[in-house]
This record gives sequence, C-alpha cells and structure tokens, in this order.
Amino acid sequence: MTVPPEELELAAAFPPAERDRWREMVKGVLRKSGAATDDTPLEEIEGLLTRESYDGVPIGALYAAEDAPAGRPGLAPYVREVRPDGEGLAGWDVRQLHEHPDPAAAREAILADLENGATSIWLRLGEAGPPVAALPDALRGVLLGLAPVVLDAGEHAAEAAEAFLALVRERGDADAAAGNLGLDPLGLAARTGTARPLDDAAALAARCAREFPRLRAVVADGTPYHDAGGSDAEELGAAVAAGVAYLRALTGAGLSVDEAFGQIEFRLAVNADQFSSIAKLRAARRLWTRVAEVSGAADGTSARIHAVTSSAMMTRRDPWVNMLRTTVAAFAAGVGGADAVTVRPFDARLGLPDDFARRIARNTQTLLLEESSLARVVDPAGGSWYAERLTEDLARAAWDRFTEIERAGGLAAALESGALAGRIAATWARRRKDIARRKAPLTGVSEFPNLAERLPEREPAPARPGGGLPVVTYAQDFEALRDRSDAHADATGARPKVFLATLGPVAVHTARASFAANLFQAGGVETVTGTPEEFAASGASVACVCSSDKVYAERAEDAARTLRDAGAARIWIAGKGTYKGVDGTVFAGCDAVEVLETTLHELGVNR
Repeated sequence: MTVPPEELELAAAFPPAERDRWREMVKGVLRKSGAATDDTPLEEIEGLLTRESYDGVPIGALYAAEDAPAGRPGLAPYVREVRPDGEGLAGWDVRQLHEHPDPAAAREAILADLENGATSIWLRLGEAGPPVAALPDALRGVLLGLAPVVLDAGEHAAEAAEAFLALVRERGDADAAAGNLGLDPLGLAARTGTARPLDDAAALAARCAREFPRLRAVVADGTPYHDAGGSDAEELGAAVAAGVAYLRALTGAGLSVDEAFGQIEFRLAVNADQFSSIAKLRAARRLWTRVAEVSGAADGTSARIHAVTSSAMMTRRDPWVNMLRTTVAAFAAGVGGADAVTVRPFDARLGLPDDFARRIARNTQTLLLEESSLARVVDPAGGSWYAERLTEDLARAAWDRFTEIERAGGLAAALESGALAGRIAATWARRRKDIARRKAPLTGVSEFPNLAERLPEREPAPARPGGGLPVVTYAQDFEALRDRSDAHADATGARPKVFLATLGPVAVHTARASFAANLFQAGGVETVTGTPEEFAASGASVACVCSSDKVYAERAEDAARTLRDAGAARIWIAGKGTYKGVDGTVFAGCDAVEVLETTLHELGVNR
C-alpha cells in the first residue's frame, strides 16, 4: 500500500521530542561536571550552554521550529533566496581577483582563469596592480560582452572607470559589457583615512544608467571593516550605511530611486565560521530590502552581493590549510545566496599567487557548483532553525549598528570622528584575546604547528594603500612569534628550546606533555622531553613540568628544586595549581601568546 506523502510521518516510531525532557537529560550531564546542581531550574539549563557572538547575539545549544521566523524563498525580504526557480539555477558568478603589476602577466592569468572556470574578473589597478594606463593591454583578448569586469583602482577609480568605458566603446560592447566600475569613495576613506567626495561616483553612475545598461558603477564594500577585526554586524552596518550614502548621492545626481539601487553592489567577507557567514549574507538582503521599502523602490529590489573569502583568516604559516578555510567560506557564500564569489588563493599571504594556487581557487568553486550541485537547491539553509534564528538576530544587531552610524551623521562622519574605528578596535581586542587563549584555534599556527615546514616562495604582491582602519590577521601574534624564532635560528643555528620534564609513567604524563609541546611550538619554540635529572644535558634554560595532578601533589616541588639546581631560569607546569618553586602554569585557556612572549624573552629571543 502506498502512503500519501502528506500522511507519512518520518518520526512515527519515536516518542514526541519534548524540550523539557532534553533539558533534564542535559542537566544530568552538567551535574556531573559541576556546572549545574539538583536545584538548578530546568529553564536555566539552556542558558548554561549559550554563548554570545562578538555582536552579543546568543548562540544556543538547541533550536526548534518556534525559533525560526516565517518566510518564503523569492519573496521580500529575500532572506531565503532571491530566485525561487528551483533546479537548473545557473549558480553564482565565479569571480577571480587579479593584481599582478605586469600587464602582460595579468593578461595571461586573466585569460587562463576565464578559459578554465572563472566567469568574471576582479582587476586591481594603480599602486595595487597594473597601471591604469595599461588597462587595455591587461584586458586584451577578454571578450567584454561575455566576461564581466569589476575594477578596483583606489584613488584612481574615476580615471580607471573612464579608461574602461572608453575601451568598451571602442570595442562596440556598450550594450553588452557587464561588471562594476568599482567606485567606492567611502571604502577608500576607510582604508586610507582620507575623505573623498561622492561626486565622481554619482556622475559615473548616471552615465552607466544612460549609456551602459548592464554596468554598475558603485561598490559598497564591507571588507575594510572586517579586515580591521570588526564583527559581522559592524561590517554589515557600515556596508549598509555606505549604500545609503551612495543612494543619496546618486538620486541627488538625477537618478531615480530604482536606477540608484541598480547601480550599487555590496562586497562582504565570508570566513570559515560557515553559519555566521551564511547568516551574514541572508541578513544583508534583509537589511537592504528594508532600505528599499522605506526609499520607495520598486518591489523585487534586493541586494546584489559579492562574497569574498576573508583575508583576515588567511595564514602565512602552513598555508595549505587555507584551502580548507576558503572551501568552507565558499560553501557558506553559496548557501547564503551570494551573487558572485571570489576565493582567495591559498598562498595569498605569501605574495602573488602562482598558477597552481589560482587553479585551486577556481576549482574550489567548480566543485561546489558542478560536483556538489550547491546551486541546484533553493535556499539550502532554509529549515535550519539555527541559521534562521541567527539570520534574524544578526540582522537586528546590524540594523542597530547602521542606525548608530546614521545618528552620528553618516558613515563619512563616523569614520572621521573615529567612533567606528573605536568600536571595531574593541571588537578586535576581544577576538584577539580569544585567539591568544586558543579559544578560537588556528590550525597550523596556534594548534598543530610544523616547525620544519618550508614555505613556498612567491613574488611580492603590491602593497595596498593604508592610513585608515588597521588591517589585521587572526594569526598575526603567533606568526610574529614564529618570525622571531626563525630569526634566532638563522642567527645562531638553533631554535629556542624548552625542556619538558615528565614525571611518572608515559600514560600519566603524555597528555600534558603533548599539550605543552603543541603550545610552545606555536611560538616557534622547540621542545625536548626527559626526566628532571636530564635537564642539565639538554642545553635548555626553561623547563615545563608535565604529569597528572596526583603526581604533582607528590613530586612537583621536588622536580622544581631539581630543575632549579640544574640551572633552570624559569619553570612552568602544565596544568593549574600553585607549587613551590614553579614560576607559572600553562593550561587550556591560558594566554598562550603571553606565555610564549615570556618564554622567548627568558631565552634571549627579543624583538
């Protein structure tokens, strides 16, 4: 007998799931760890497992249907999808970044990308890429009617835009050429600290609307705020504030509201925290739809989003792990509904990417589109109550940041006053502390470092203009420690060394010895293992005692005395507790950067 789908209950063989029953079971586990007691009310159990994002958004342990706001794909506010046409979606635009200063090398790489999976290009010009005057040479052989081009020329944006429009006219592609002229004076001000008028952007947007129907002129770039260490809501709030400032400028230059909306594209960062990145893109559409509603734009107006894998999350050390980071970020971009996606090559922190790195970046997207069929599903995150709730909460937090900027007089005023920089700096300080304590671990850097690695060599990449918001990377503190260790090894022929003094049987001390080795090696410090009596022969001047708490109670002070008598200048102990003769402790959650700074200083490895 065939059961109609509407009568098929997949959970029919199981008892109904009840939230209080789940809370009771969790309470039993938390009692064992001491986090809860018999008197802890059930309604407080979830709070014990809830953490907060850097925006103050609660991240719970359990979500249910009542946590998810209602919404349908393809309908305002476009949280769940803009195009609800089911299977057969073309997918997103695979957009490759190019910044090689040699126009011939840039052209060769551009053509290789377009022939092998990329569908558009993002070209930096000026100090950060080929000269503006070399634009025709860099784009020779590129069919501008087929391959969209996005420009990024910084303070030369207007000049580059004029050169590109002249090239489009010369080739007869005015009606077919697509892409974006890349005008973003507020984003440039954020990066360089120099205020820029919006007049050129408004004038060129008006020209695009009249003469180049498929070209956009303006980018509202959120990545400067992300690159400075900002949170998701801070990035979204600033990007939306930039978008609103551009709307005012464009309509003031004579464009209609709908024409002005059609000239703006958003650029947002996505990172390896896939759920926050998915929620960020969905929240961006919700925010921009709200702006469209209050601006009187036509129904169906939605944000066009270019998602870029985060520069801040990329590492110089063990760069191969960047392939994993960018794959997760690109997946999040696709699930979140990005219109265009740029995957940074895994060696981007080392200099100009080579052919292999660009191919991996392209193929990451090809696999997601063609092999994983990610674009064939409408709103892949739909029905995930966690993703739905996170989207809603993030959108509200970002709207608060946006209105805060507007009350300060707009994005230009918030940048000039330093108010936005101060807020972002506070967020970065909290994130930096979590990274230092390895609560936000970085594989290959703060966790599981490889002191014997040989980094690939790359040509230096052009430096981007600075002077505005800082540019940070999550790995910077640990990588700076590794750099000091490398310099010491080059100068002396040996790395700084810490002796791991193990007590008791192997089964007793292995866990903490492994933990300590991992921690010290994250700072470029070599570790040697042995008994306290073997310390003098090791050549080290710093020791770390490793064993169990039970053994420490019996032998830690004697071991410290033995080490000190053998010449140990500093003695750490792996674990918590106070013991006579021990200078400090290393444990899960300790400030690893501070421990490593202290250790390197003790070993004579200074800045």
